[in-house]
Amino acid sequence: MSECSSYPVRNLIDPSRQREQAGEGAGEGMVLVPGGTFRMGSDKHYPEEAPSHFVSVDPFWIDEAPVTNAQFRRFVEETGHVTFAELTPKASEYPGALPHMLKAGSLVFKPPPGKVDLRNWAQWWEFHFGANWRRPYGRGSWIKGIDDHPVVHVAYVDAEAYAHWAGKELPTEAEWEFAARGALDGAEFAWGNELTPGGRHMANTWQGDFPHQNLGLDGYERTSPVKAFPPNGYGIYDMIGNVWEWTSDWYGPKHTEDVKKACCIPRNPRGPREDQSYDPSQPNIHIPRKVLKGGSHLCAPNYCRRYRPAARHAEPIDTSTCHVGFRCVVRRPTLTEGEQ
Repeated sequence: MSECSSYPVRNLIDPSRQREQAGEGAGEGMVLVPGGTFRMGSDKHYPEEAPSHFVSVDPFWIDEAPVTNAQFRRFVEETGHVTFAELTPKASEYPGALPHMLKAGSLVFKPPPGKVDLRNWAQWWEFHFGANWRRPYGRGSWIKGIDDHPVVHVAYVDAEAYAHWAGKELPTEAEWEFAARGALDGAEFAWGNELTPGGRHMANTWQGDFPHQNLGLDGYERTSPVKAFPPNGYGIYDMIGNVWEWTSDWYGPKHTEDVKKACCIPRNPRGPREDQSYDPSQPNIHIPRKVLKGGSHLCAPNYCRRYRPAARHAEPIDTSTCHVGFRCVVRRPTLTEGEQ
């Protein structure tokens, strides 16, 4: 679903004027992203990224970094929100689940002792009872000292609740990807075409042999403080690596072929319908999935090369993990020519 735009405008706002126009309506710590047209997706990597196609988005503000533990704590303190990972699952919602598994918790990465079959992710993911945003690695862990790290173990409903409280929304996949590219339309990464230009690590990703050998050459083996790496061309941090980020779009297995047949460039696309997001490999499980973007600190050259703006991943809305977070957007009315 989308509106149509027949004009391939590159930028609707002069990037040099972003800050001066970001006054009313934009909260502290947000960046105004110029609207425009860009090539979304990729035909060179995973099939779900194809086909690449032109998309137009209107101007919007976006958080300059993922929501942090400190920011999420304030939300919880003011609202009393209890996250999905802190709630005990109901047997009626998970028929067939063993009774001892119906406890509050979340998925935590645990590196195996050696090489494993990369087709079986269960060898490095464990469901930890008691793991949640306050205890990111399960009982005995705590967020003390990492207030400036991205909040994790947030399911889609938690990200949406925070956004509503903050007077914001979650970005669409198109908005997120446009912002991540930082005006480098067509580049492989958010900073250019080399993963480590001049040997410099530009994002928190995995170095070594995933999932058992993490060399930590970028300085981090888990999450990193937000803004630890350089911003992209729009002045936005951590769009790549560190944590995956929720978007508001329902997931489809690939970008629809209809976009290449359309009479005009899709404007502000919203993705497929909810009922189209179910996993076809699990016909008896009707849990809708949303699009995650950006990759995480667990993305490695030998596995999940999704530390790119075009990359995308399906995540069931009832799932929380130690490597998924989010950021928010504020949309503004389309500027008329006289206002630009």
